[in-house]
Amino acid sequence: MTLLTPLCSAVAQEAENTEEPVFEEILVTGSRIRTNPLDKGAPILNVTAEDIDKSGLTSLGDFLQRLPGSGSALNTKFNSSGNFGFPPDGGGIGAGAAQVDLRNLGSKRVLVLVDGVRWVHGSSASGVSGATDLNTIPTSIIERIEVLQDGASAVYGSDAIAGVVNIITKKNQDGFEASAYVGAYDRGDGETQEYEVSWGQQSDKMNIFVSLSYNKQNRVSAADIPISRFPSAGATSCEAGGCSSGTPQGRFFLTDPNTGNQLDLTLNDGVINDGGANIPFYNPAAPGTGDFHEFTTADRFNFAPFNLVLTPSERVGVYSQVSYEIADNITMNFKALFNNRQSTNQAAPEPLFIGPEAGNGNLLDTISIHENNPFNPFGFTIDAETNGYFMGRRPLEAGPRIFNQTVNTWYVSGGFEGAFEAGDRNFYWDITSAYSKNRADQVKNGAFNSRHLKIALGDPDVCAATPGCVPFNFFGGQGSGSGSITPEMLEWVSFVQKDLSEQTLFDVTANLAGEIVELPAGPVGFAIGAEYREQSGFFVPDSIVTAGESAGVPSGPADGSYDTKEFYAEINLPLIRDAAFADLLDLNAAVRYSDYSTFGSNSTFKVGGKWRPTPDILLRASWSQGFRAPNIGELFGTFSRFDQTLADPCSDFNNNGASATTIANCVAAGVPADGSYAQFNPQISVITGGNINLQPEESESWSVGGVWSPDLGESSLTLEVNYYDIKLDDAISAVDAQLKLNNCFTAGDSVACQGITRTPGGVINGFDTTLQNIGGIRTSGFDFSANYMSPETDIGMFGFVWTNTLLFKYERLTEGASGLISSRLEGTERGDPEQAFPKWKSTGTLTWYKGDWTASWTGRYTAGVTEVNAGDNQMAAVLYNDLQVTWAPEERNYSVSLGVNNIFDKDPSLCTSCALNGFDGSLHDLPGQFGYLRLTFKK
Repeated sequence: MTLLTPLCSAVAQEAENTEEPVFEEILVTGSRIRTNPLDKGAPILNVTAEDIDKSGLTSLGDFLQRLPGSGSALNTKFNSSGNFGFPPDGGGIGAGAAQVDLRNLGSKRVLVLVDGVRWVHGSSASGVSGATDLNTIPTSIIERIEVLQDGASAVYGSDAIAGVVNIITKKNQDGFEASAYVGAYDRGDGETQEYEVSWGQQSDKMNIFVSLSYNKQNRVSAADIPISRFPSAGATSCEAGGCSSGTPQGRFFLTDPNTGNQLDLTLNDGVINDGGANIPFYNPAAPGTGDFHEFTTADRFNFAPFNLVLTPSERVGVYSQVSYEIADNITMNFKALFNNRQSTNQAAPEPLFIGPEAGNGNLLDTISIHENNPFNPFGFTIDAETNGYFMGRRPLEAGPRIFNQTVNTWYVSGGFEGAFEAGDRNFYWDITSAYSKNRADQVKNGAFNSRHLKIALGDPDVCAATPGCVPFNFFGGQGSGSGSITPEMLEWVSFVQKDLSEQTLFDVTANLAGEIVELPAGPVGFAIGAEYREQSGFFVPDSIVTAGESAGVPSGPADGSYDTKEFYAEINLPLIRDAAFADLLDLNAAVRYSDYSTFGSNSTFKVGGKWRPTPDILLRASWSQGFRAPNIGELFGTFSRFDQTLADPCSDFNNNGASATTIANCVAAGVPADGSYAQFNPQISVITGGNINLQPEESESWSVGGVWSPDLGESSLTLEVNYYDIKLDDAISAVDAQLKLNNCFTAGDSVACQGITRTPGGVINGFDTTLQNIGGIRTSGFDFSANYMSPETDIGMFGFVWTNTLLFKYERLTEGASGLISSRLEGTERGDPEQAFPKWKSTGTLTWYKGDWTASWTGRYTAGVTEVNAGDNQMAAVLYNDLQVTWAPEERNYSVSLGVNNIFDKDPSLCTSCALNGFDGSLHDLPGQFGYLRLTFKK
């Protein structure tokens, strides 16, 4: 998966005709100084458009997430769009988006460039993201991708802590090209189509490239995947846990004020409540009889079949690029892109949890149900002020929650580049101005208005005096299956929720590079430049949500902007050439000064060197500083809620194995001493929000590696190794909620307890995890790759590419009462939100070339991990195998590729702590084999 093989082949062919091949020096990601692309002065993974085609994937994000050096990142296997709320990182949900993570440091610490220029951050109408949505970039325009797996803030500025992904677009196509792709899973679902048409023309002065692409991916339902049919991975009933108290028959946890009895009831199956002749019978003397029975685990609702394991999307992309030589050595460039994405997420009907013990932290907790409500079977008012009750009802009659996103991306850039001579030196310059905008609109069907619900459950006289109000039947059940909530009731309590977000980026860059002086070992290379950026973004939830009157996840608006002025300089000093044990010895350094309108200025430095003791061996090392400025969502985001899958250590503490210390800590926090409190639902609401006082993250990185490329005559071999060590301080993060719970109530850490509040019944009704500069991350690991191309034989040529990443250490530091608390995460799965840290990821591809035929076999291995929040459950290692065969007759203008991914039908490892679908979609493939066919035509 590197350009090294074809380049080395070119070296061998060139060597047959000339004594010493000469290569044009070009810009390589990680430096603004032009260099020989074979020098390998930095750990760069080169990916070609052919590599993407070989994968059988149509999403750039899906492809990059398969690289061994990548970590957990958002993709279309994540079916969250507000049903669980906003992940506590300040970046919004990102429904329908695809991102890339390097070194497990998070997508917001990876800088994404297109032709060396920053790309706008993503928008999905659910917060303001600090990461790039790769679904905004059509794969049809990509010539190659350079993935720099090293810090580069001194060269590119903020965000490049984990590395840089530089997408190089097509520029030199001459003629017409079209392709068609179809694929599906062996179950017959998840059908994917992609159609691409492009045209290019080259002349002495002008290059033109135009591309049109269309991609459609159909859904895969959790109901069709055995391991995803229940909330607990691989379960066959709700007895395994994870199901919801929000049931179609209702759960009624309250105190009867007439008897003092604590009730926990649900309606019997088949019972109907029509508010007239059929009212469920409640017997105060024997509450669990008649039309009611005591609520048990068997009564919980299985919401999983409503979910999707692959979300549907549709993308249309239009791209054009023109370059024109307006004078000798001066070229004008212009690019424009429009990309539209339509995507959908789906969840079970919105559960209505009401009462003081519901722990919503909003209007739902204040609802009282009047004794005269025509559907109230208890005969008394259920008063929120005097009765610490909890009730849950799943209104199947309203249908599932459906979230539809429309995301439009606009990009336009223009600039000039050229070269000139001064004395006997060559200099290169460029000026580029780019404007881009990402706008997302989301429409949610199946939302409920809590203010209207409160009126509809309250005094019927007040409801009657309120235009449009219809008393609501919370106690109706499903009867024979048709339900008891009427369309008229739904018309009053439901609404269509409309959310909006947008981000814009205006970027101007100017660069000058060349050679300034000749040393005995060669010319001193330099690059200097300046950059000015304006970034702005906003998120506007529906007005009902902003007013705090929705029954779903609450969130507040965000709106902010900032500008940045930056200057940088680079230098490359050739120290030795063509000496014994020093065929090459270079030293390079870079510095960048950044001035932000939000927090002030920052400077970063980088120093590196490369030594070639023999022509076959290159050794390199670098030290760099990095920083990441807080993004708009982190700075200006207001409150938002995340319903996170958590285990409260205080829940049922008499029976959960809690220690005496834990029980004492729980009782001191207000949990009833008799141990009667039990967690109602697997999710606990966590509140997070932005922080205008955030300061930049700072990092220090070391990278040491080497490359061995022996001269093997007609064949080629390259072995590359790289060790990395990254220290990140002042990490912008919310404290891990499960860790916070454990440290507070198990370890008795007073700092961890801050921001956690409970109701008199013990339910957590306040859980504040506002973003902070808190603790840090320490990580280290090792990359290894091998690239071999055989000579031509009677049975063809063979190529083999093997890439590996080993994770030695991943340590997360958080603040505690007695200092920093260390958590070692290598080899673990965090759970909700999903993030895994496997100790070894590996990809190997064996390719056979013979005449018109090419065949490739790819193996993708991920080591097993331990679920730290699920009793140390072991998730087994997984090895996927992919096969592709291509026929490209030399005398024709077309090619045909047929492939199967996961040819041995390997299932993902079960993940019991993951929020949805029973597996980690950032780590593993969907269950099943995926077959595809691609036809390509060129003229």
